[in-house]
Amino acid sequence: MSAKSYTGSTVGTLYVVATPIGNLDDMSTRAIRTLREVALIAAEDTRHSTPLLRHFGISTPLIACHDHNEREQGAALITRLLAGEDIALISDAGTPLISDPGYHLVRQVRAAGISVVPIPGPCALVAALSAAGLPSDRFIFEGFLPAKSAARQSRLTAVQREERTLIFYEAPHRLLDCLTDLAAILGEDRPALLARELSKTFETLKGLPLGALRDWVAADSNQQRGESVLLVAGWSKPESEDEVDPESLRVLDLLLKELPVKRAAALAAEITGARKNQLYQVALERKSS
Repeated sequence: MSAKSYTGSTVGTLYVVATPIGNLDDMSTRAIRTLREVALIAAEDTRHSTPLLRHFGISTPLIACHDHNEREQGAALITRLLAGEDIALISDAGTPLISDPGYHLVRQVRAAGISVVPIPGPCALVAALSAAGLPSDRFIFEGFLPAKSAARQSRLTAVQREERTLIFYEAPHRLLDCLTDLAAILGEDRPALLARELSKTFETLKGLPLGALRDWVAADSNQQRGESVLLVAGWSKPESEDEVDPESLRVLDLLLKELPVKRAAALAAEITGARKNQLYQVALERKSS
């Protein structure tokens, strides 16, 4: 039911409608009804959305609204909304605006004083988080990391000490490179989970420390297919350096001048008998500071 049915307004409503990320059974009754009743559907890719709408018997006209044209489309869509037409916004999959187009359109519509109503439903990051077994009370969504390694590593360094659960999207052809950088910057022992092809036939949820997860994906090319969500445990403050004896710290500092963090910590542990994991955390702290 449109906003004007409640308010008596002659102005239309923009509905932001979530669609399935894979399994078509996840399409809600409310989403189907809304897409049937609006005058127009603004879709990220009309070629992608047409089969979905056909499956549910939805014949509403489609118009493309994507990264390259949504600012320009905004004026035309607002004109139609002001004329009393209801419009739905959908992306290729999941909830619009979550690493998908639509932000500029929604901002323009709200600035024009027109109602925007969400029709909630599937969202890959929420689905992955719900099954990850990582802290979910506080988390941050970083979306897609930069494609180039240097920029990706710079971004990961910025969140290295983020205590909340980290969530990333990644494309299949960059998944292994991304995991490699994650392990290098955040630490090979940091707990993580790969959620791949959610709600589809080959759905995979694999939880391992980052180093082991990288190696697992490298060993199986099938895991490098399809869209993925990567979840990484937040940074935990390392045990106090006061708990490491001075001689072990001295040896560690000497080795850090010549060796990578992981190797320096392992060798210092062999020499001094101190715990390797503890020395590794201290080494990360010393390197970052």
